[in-house]
Amino acid sequence: MGQVVPDAVEQYLASLNHQSDPVLSGIARAGQSLGSLLVDAEVGALLRVLTLSTRATRVLEIGTAIGYSGIWMAGVLPKDGMLITMEIDEQRAKTARENFAKARLADRVNVVVGNAARMLHKIAGPFDLIFQDGDKRQYGPMLDPLVGLMRTGGLLVTDNVLWSGDVVPGFNKTPHHADLLDETKAIVSYNEQIHSHPQLLTSIVPLRDGVAISVKR
Repeated sequence: MGQVVPDAVEQYLASLNHQSDPVLSGIARAGQSLGSLLVDAEVGALLRVLTLSTRATRVLEIGTAIGYSGIWMAGVLPKDGMLITMEIDEQRAKTARENFAKARLADRVNVVVGNAARMLHKIAGPFDLIFQDGDKRQYGPMLDPLVGLMRTGGLLVTDNVLWSGDVVPGFNKTPHHADLLDETKAIVSYNEQIHSHPQLLTSIVPLRDGVAISVKR
């Protein structure tokens, strides 16, 4: 459980979420056993709502992992929709492709293997929704390129922006990510960037580890 929202509240929210299915539940269990860092089901449900509410047909994801968050989004894309998801680890990408196939979504998903920061110039926009959940140190450097790939009115959704509360000085007596100070500094800087960016209007939702939702003006 996270530290920003009380455990009891998170458990209550989890009890209300009935959107998961056997495939998603199985992937979540597999991810836990492998130690993979996946979004929580409540964040998955938020991604699904945002994908559907924007009537998205083109979605870009940075950080596929094993396909869990991608399934939440691709599952509500129209038949001619497409999720392009980028993963730096070949084995995780392979597992993700298998999971998309299990969810019968392989025809709506393109898994790209490689460093997203170096490959964005090969991706053509515009995208209706972009989900950023990759290397936290690349959040800032990738911001302007991602904004350039968004349509006006499109959404940039960013995970882990509260970083278990470590972004707030003194919130945790002992930082949860004491061994990841570079990542913490990067997220603090990124949060300031998205709130001051001239093309974005941003709100942070204190759900799980913090989700930023930015709309392109």
